[in-house]
Amino acid sequence: MKLTILGTGNAAVTECYNTCFLLTEGSDHLLVDAGGGNGIFRQLKATGVRWQDVRSIFVTHKHLDHITGILWLMRMILQGMARGQYEGEAAIYSHKEVTGLLRTMAGLLLSEKETRFLDARLHLVTVENGESLPLLGQTATFFDIGSTKAAQFGFSITLPGGGKLTCCGDEPYNEAERPYAKGSRWLLHEAFCLASQADVFKPYQKHHSTAADACRLAQELGAENLILYHTEDKNIARRKALYTAEGAPSFPAIFLCRKIWKFLNCDKKAAGTQMRPRRLFICFSPRCGRWSPAW
Repeated sequence: MKLTILGTGNAAVTECYNTCFLLTEGSDHLLVDAGGGNGIFRQLKATGVRWQDVRSIFVTHKHLDHITGILWLMRMILQGMARGQYEGEAAIYSHKEVTGLLRTMAGLLLSEKETRFLDARLHLVTVENGESLPLLGQTATFFDIGSTKAAQFGFSITLPGGGKLTCCGDEPYNEAERPYAKGSRWLLHEAFCLASQADVFKPYQKHHSTAADACRLAQELGAENLILYHTEDKNIARRKALYTAEGAPSFPAIFLCRKIWKFLNCDKKAAGTQMRPRRLFICFSPRCGRWSPAW
């Protein structure tokens, strides 16, 4: 399985794309969120993935920097179906609030000749807290992260060679997530800013975490690898050095990635180079925030 980070920024960024990523197994893709606009097509194109080949999508919550790109994808998929230029079916998974919102917005913004393919070929699938579904040939389990703002779900997915990848959404860790996040081989967690700049970015007032918070949490949960996302972009020119220094006390073996990086078979410790435990990964492509390890 391969992970491609399409964007690492929070809602207000202008120097990189909003947080979203792609999981790939063979020719099958699972897109998680889509950022705040039609820039999702540029991000996918830059990784060599056609948007037409993304047939499974998961939406964590309704905030604009996560859901607006989904509306663009819905438009293109439904338009392609209406014109006979899109074969087969696709599915968008989300909790009930997001499912209802997507359905309502499609009805308001798209034509009837396009929306007639909703449910018939583009399926809006509501997932429940703790529900497991087969995706990418693995088992994905969705969970409510206990957001104090908009309802939000994360997920954990098994990896082909053992272990799991867990996405904790874009808010601070909630103890309700422990059964899903503990012992993750790959843990994806938000880091709104540096702890040393909390007075500037005010993460706690906005219900977010710092890089130091996320690193301490990953260590406490026994995660092997930590990926930070949903960050500010004011430090983007020096983000590598700054976030590395802050994460080092909790994750002393730090691997820093720039642009697209690939790690082959890294869910199989017998194949390739052996993984070191507790590593921090920060994505540093200033324009796109793209990075791609593979399992």
